[in-house]
Amino acid sequence: MRIVFAGTPEFAAEHLKALLDSPYQVVAVYTQPDRPAGRGQKLMPSPVKQLAVAHDIPVFQPPTLRNADAQAELAALKPDLMVVVAYGLILPQAVLDIPRLGCINSHASLLPRWRGAAPIQRAVEAGDAASGVTVMRMEAGLDTGPMLLKVVTPISADDTGGSLHDRLAKMGPPAVVQAIAGLADGSLQGEVQDDALATYAHKLNRDEARIDWSRPAVELERLIRAFNPWPVCHSTLDGESVKVLAANLSTGKGAPGEILSASKDGLVVACGDQALSLTRLQLPGGKALNFSDLFNSRREKFAAAKVLGQ
Repeated sequence: MRIVFAGTPEFAAEHLKALLDSPYQVVAVYTQPDRPAGRGQKLMPSPVKQLAVAHDIPVFQPPTLRNADAQAELAALKPDLMVVVAYGLILPQAVLDIPRLGCINSHASLLPRWRGAAPIQRAVEAGDAASGVTVMRMEAGLDTGPMLLKVVTPISADDTGGSLHDRLAKMGPPAVVQAIAGLADGSLQGEVQDDALATYAHKLNRDEARIDWSRPAVELERLIRAFNPWPVCHSTLDGESVKVLAANLSTGKGAPGEILSASKDGLVVACGDQALSLTRLQLPGGKALNFSDLFNSRREKFAAAKVLGQ
């Protein structure tokens, strides 16, 4: 089984590790071009590229797979199967047709719910009871192909986007290896998705991480968890940015964003409905701290009746 792997972030690298430990041969890796990162904006290879280089696997980084040269380069590898995980580039039909057994994808949701770019965070934000990984055959549509295998995990009340990501990154790789075995021996058949049940997981952006205190507290609590560790929910206080990394539902009424009380237990802020107790914050130039630590040193900053978000 000659496998070409395509992926970019750490979630994908976990899948590549599993394939490297499997009986199958990874003949090449495709990943996005190196991107500038850090204060120096130096070009940084993706986690997938770093892993491939460490194992002496050829790496290809075309900016697109839509041109004939890139497609001919892939065809020359004579892959039996292409495994795609969070690659970030669209695969046109001409590419999907190259591998003998087609292309499969490991997607971090229970399809057809949360097709698209940010399924993990959207599941937490929406208050879903469960998430998981779906291994599917790829089609030209976005996450629309027949489902081969699903693994499921409950979403707990304290799950963040980060904790759910890490759990799914461990669940997905063995599911992919199992699916490959089923494809190889012909025992695995795909289940067609019900498009009527589909939802779309829009890409995350920093603007939607700005807290609108007029929203219900229950929605904001989920949003804060979903956007931790990125893009991190934020507001302003005394003209300075305040990042909010954790919060609990609380009681109290006031104008949206109004500080109702502050103690070592948390900073209670009024919302459009109910209130939130902010328990972990990051102030400009500082590191993320539990509010009990901030309260000890910056008590005057969090006086009652001050308003966040102005």
